[in-house]
Amino acid sequence: MPRPPSPSIPEKEFVYALKQSLRLDGRAMLEMRPPTLHFGPELGWVECTMGKTRVLAQVDGKMVRPPPERPLEGMLTIHSELSPMTANEYEPGRPSDQEATLTRMLDKVLRRSDAGEPWLVGRQVWHIRLTIHVLADAGNMVDCACLAGIVALKHFRRPEVEVEGEEVTVHPPSERAPVPLSMPHTLFAFTFAFYPDPETPPLLDPLRLEETLSEGLLTIALNAQRELCMVQKAGGTPLAPDEVPRVMGVGVARAKELDKIVEARLAEDWKGRNVEVR
Repeated sequence: MPRPPSPSIPEKEFVYALKQSLRLDGRAMLEMRPPTLHFGPELGWVECTMGKTRVLAQVDGKMVRPPPERPLEGMLTIHSELSPMTANEYEPGRPSDQEATLTRMLDKVLRRSDAGEPWLVGRQVWHIRLTIHVLADAGNMVDCACLAGIVALKHFRRPEVEVEGEEVTVHPPSERAPVPLSMPHTLFAFTFAFYPDPETPPLLDPLRLEETLSEGLLTIALNAQRELCMVQKAGGTPLAPDEVPRVMGVGVARAKELDKIVEARLAEDWKGRNVEVR
């Protein structure tokens, strides 16, 4: 995989502007780009945009026989894809370190949303597959992908299934309203960039250049109920003891805002559909 171009001298000098809380797009240091959610014709199809970062998430499901070691558990499979359309350094057909990191982060965040419910149907379980396509990486694709994935899972509806003895009947949406997945937690990921100079404050939702010039990234996942479910730090910059509680406070406030945006957009989309959804 070709290496991304090294930052130029003017780009490196941009770090000095961060000391004065000046960012390329004019945002405050702890301000995130407002997300935009677009829904496709099928349930479980969501495109999330944060600035110029764009991610497409698709969910589908089918009934399968469970593995013998977990006969009563549903299956959740997460697949991410980074193509040359995402950024110049990604090559088709060759998994990159960034792709592996993104998949691990998605797995941590989405599984902690309890999206892997025991979807038991007779002797079969539901196998839910989430596919993430990163269309453009203008920075912080992890948070954008996590948001797209969680919204796609909430947007998806599986067919209603009726079991009578050994007979399993799958009802089409025209007969019975499809059923939502059980997701007791709606987690949102927030990434903060840190810099070695103590005069440079941390910033939320970094752009690609801000990521490149940073010395460390801290990602937290929590819900609007102030429940912290995941913390991951990348990079070697040490953090002061008071930094983690500080970013958690910022994350809680942003999670409440995102939760309202997501629920409003979901309700708006369901209202405009011709089929009944629960």
